Amino acid sequence: MENKLLTLWRYYPSGNIRVEEISETLQLSHKQTTRYLKKWNEEGWIAFTPGRGRGNVSTLKWKKDVEEEFEEEVVKLMDKEPIDESSKYLMYNWSTDSKMRLMTHFHSKLGFVKESKDKLLVPKRYPFFSIHPLEAADVMSAHLVANVFNRLVSITDKGDILPELAHSWDASPSKLRLYLKKDVRFHDGSILTAKDVGHCLEQLRTCHHYKELWEPIEGIEVKAPLIIDIHHPGGCSYILPMLTMMCASIYKENKGRTFGTGCFALEENTDSKTTLAAFKEHFQERPLLDAVEFVQVPKDFKGIYHSHIEKNQSSSVEVESDSGFGIVVMNAVPGRDSQIQRKDVRDYLHWVIAKNRHTLRDLDPRLTPNGKSVLIGQDQAMVIREVERPLFTEPLVIRSANHTAKTTEWLVEMFEKEGIPVELQWFSFADTLTRQPETLHVDLFVHGEIFESNQDFSFYHFLKNGYSPLYSLFEKEEWRVYLEEFRHTPFADWNELNMKLETKLMKESIMIPLYYEKRYIPFSTDIMNIEIKHFGYVDFSKLWVRPEV
Repeated sequence: MENKLLTLWRYYPSGNIRVEEISETLQLSHKQTTRYLKKWNEEGWIAFTPGRGRGNVSTLKWKKDVEEEFEEEVVKLMDKEPIDESSKYLMYNWSTDSKMRLMTHFHSKLGFVKESKDKLLVPKRYPFFSIHPLEAADVMSAHLVANVFNRLVSITDKGDILPELAHSWDASPSKLRLYLKKDVRFHDGSILTAKDVGHCLEQLRTCHHYKELWEPIEGIEVKAPLIIDIHHPGGCSYILPMLTMMCASIYKENKGRTFGTGCFALEENTDSKTTLAAFKEHFQERPLLDAVEFVQVPKDFKGIYHSHIEKNQSSSVEVESDSGFGIVVMNAVPGRDSQIQRKDVRDYLHWVIAKNRHTLRDLDPRLTPNGKSVLIGQDQAMVIREVERPLFTEPLVIRSANHTAKTTEWLVEMFEKEGIPVELQWFSFADTLTRQPETLHVDLFVHGEIFESNQDFSFYHFLKNGYSPLYSLFEKEEWRVYLEEFRHTPFADWNELNMKLETKLMKESIMIPLYYEKRYIPFSTDIMNIEIKHFGYVDFSKLWVRPEV
């Protein structure tokens, strides 16, 4: 069963044909195409008569309905093969009707599977970008990290710091001393010590993505097997909140693998399948599920979390979760000779966006137009007034990637209606995430973000970490002074600083709020204890399925 044969069936009916056209469609050389046609001819799929001489017309006659036979075979394979094996067939070049039927059948295989262990099967549309805490900058990867690793402390929405790997701490204006819990095990069986913590924190504070955040930290010192000191002689009001972030997860590297202490251990990670297994020796509560398995599905697959009990999927409930916010970033960074550096240009674009923002509801019902603030519950009460149209000397270069495609195309349409010249440049998600140089040579772009937990610290972290779309802006002294205020301001008073800085960014038309986004996740009603945690995703450690009696 070959995807190339299915592609040939989809695009070329019986009749005259040129081998060169088939080669281009199948992305094969002329010689390879000839071999395939001969093979399919011998297998009885086609009757192929080559033209005399290269480039002459050949004839193709179909002897079987390829898609019908392939679909029937795939249904059988889905019923007997492991789910991660059969998922690859969904990537074939099916017609819309066949693909929908196959996805529906595949859908019934996902969910809670009662085998020798309790397993939840979850669809994943993209491979995880990274499983390392220092590199997991996208929300999907960070959600995985949240289940595999622990941090020293955690933070609530209200800003309360709670123990995690550290059971207590002593804080002074120049030092934080942490006391670690005893007998905490890594997934490889080794015991956590202050030396492991010290290594992770040293790696973090010297990592180029986070060294600016950790600039106040001048030393990390292991004082005893379960005691570690973090020195910040110049002051650091946010040292404890900084330790709650996903990038501050504690890990152990051994023989090319990275081990955590989390409630789930990473058992397997490939493009087609990622498996988390319950860590029975977790220092906190053991998960009620034995495993969570992420299985690759097509990008347009509509997933639902369900169990093997709820076979007809008729009874389900949608759980609403926060999926973050969107902004337009005007890329007025140092060193770029562009018209976006002019405030009159940015202000005019800001006005165009503001007057059309309400139409985002028509684009996607999950989007709530937002011009108030990226901070939930806050309102900058900013009125954007019409300004005089500036002279555009060249097209505005707008960056886009798949994850922002719809809103970027909306933005382009708004600008074109106003007669603003634009040039759209496409990049991969990975390139934008890792800030490849070419992705920075643009005038503006739509950026989606979701805060990890407490938004007062997350907003500061969002602006200052090395993955930030505004990171380069804060290299300017006039902007750096705003961030310097946070270092010596008690964390409880950060909301006022956040509002002040956001006001400045909005008035300068550099960061323009665009929308809030919600995610609606369907769950079958027999999946219990659904709690939303990091980045708006469900907490796998709490899930359980009501068994049949």
